[in-house]
Amino acid sequence: MEEELRLLQIDNPTPAQIATSLDEIEEENKKRHLSVVLIGHVDAGKSTVGGQILFLTGQVDDRTIQKYEKEAKEKSRESWYMAYIMDTNEEERAKGKTVEVGRAAFETEKTRFTILDSPGHKSYVPNMISAASQADVGVLVISAREGEFEAGYKRGGQTREHTQLAKTFGVSKLIVVINKMDDPTVNWSQQRYEEIKKEMRGFLKRSGYNVSKDIQVLPISGLLGTNMKTRMDRGVCSWWEGPSLFEALDAVEVPPPDPSGPFRMPISGKYKDMGTVVMGKVESGTVTEGDSLLVMPNNTPVKVLAVYCGEKKVRRAGPAENLAIRLSGIDDTDIFFGFVLSSVANPIGAVTEFVAQLKIHELPDKFVFSAGYKAILHIHSIVEECEIAELMHQIDMETKQPIPKKVYSVNNGALVICRIQVNNLICIEKFEDIRQLGRFSLRTKDKTVAIGIVIGLPLHQ
Repeated sequence: MEEELRLLQIDNPTPAQIATSLDEIEEENKKRHLSVVLIGHVDAGKSTVGGQILFLTGQVDDRTIQKYEKEAKEKSRESWYMAYIMDTNEEERAKGKTVEVGRAAFETEKTRFTILDSPGHKSYVPNMISAASQADVGVLVISAREGEFEAGYKRGGQTREHTQLAKTFGVSKLIVVINKMDDPTVNWSQQRYEEIKKEMRGFLKRSGYNVSKDIQVLPISGLLGTNMKTRMDRGVCSWWEGPSLFEALDAVEVPPPDPSGPFRMPISGKYKDMGTVVMGKVESGTVTEGDSLLVMPNNTPVKVLAVYCGEKKVRRAGPAENLAIRLSGIDDTDIFFGFVLSSVANPIGAVTEFVAQLKIHELPDKFVFSAGYKAILHIHSIVEECEIAELMHQIDMETKQPIPKKVYSVNNGALVICRIQVNNLICIEKFEDIRQLGRFSLRTKDKTVAIGIVIGLPLHQ
């Protein structure tokens, strides 16, 4: 990590040289920045797609690729070599599955991208949630191979759960890439493409996506890099007339964030390097080198020593940027994931309860949702045990108005207003104030049981 955040390499720099270099970097950073999360069922090819993106943008050389090919062949996993670019630890390479969230960056002429490669296995959904909570755009990777799409799409498959969780955590734009189109069972079949596209568009519409505005579906081969950086040759696929993946990403339109709000950066990583370094995505406001901030909820004053966008040191950075910030005034052992780096003038509140609007998704068998129900709360980078303290109202699904009678329990599909309690102080916002800090999911027994938004906070926060 120290290598990733190295300082500018200038031999004996003068103050003027440093200022000029920082100005040049800030000029580069005027390109818009988008965080892209790769989601989908296990074995759909997410890490291969991520690795291929880095190879196509010149961040991995041929010699390294040859080394990975040899390593994969020795493990009798010849087709996994591109995934080794994103899956860097031995457990991931041995099992052929992503465990941690892989992170990398690349640029096109218009946009700087951060790639977040999330795990596809159901055991690692919390890690996928962490990645989705930091993303602006989703790339849903689906395998076209015979039987693999169906396995991911059936109830319990991660194609469904990842899609719904991405929507919950604010990923409103989705590019659906139908991968492995080069597989012998598919052979760039238009019929197979249309079959999957039709099924997914219906499901995405039911999940709350505007399929005409927010969804794009395109065929690719992650292993071969076909239709990724450039449009594919008509000799490969005669029927495709749409864009490549890079073109589709560059064309995604997301509302520009407001840099004038109170500073908020949920902390999703930390380490020690000439001070304490915290990592996360800025959800509101702007940070400048030299700023005084607070680490919440422990209300610790800190000073910003340095700000990094990827490997580049910058003077200031605004919302939607994935940053590493070096701080003084706090030790890394006093920081936990889910803490929030916050402005002093308008600090984020810390609470142990809040009011939420919840949609019940899928309860475990023989469970009902009532006061006393316990679950794991996932909200931005927070993972915390919680309990339903009170069901306040059930909402009529047609009129969207409270049903005027006492509610004691609800089942799948219900919409409720409830009060939720946690044991430890957490930093959240109302959804109407800062959306990314007010969306959440509740999970039990490896299932997403409910999704919701924060609608009320205690007045004494």
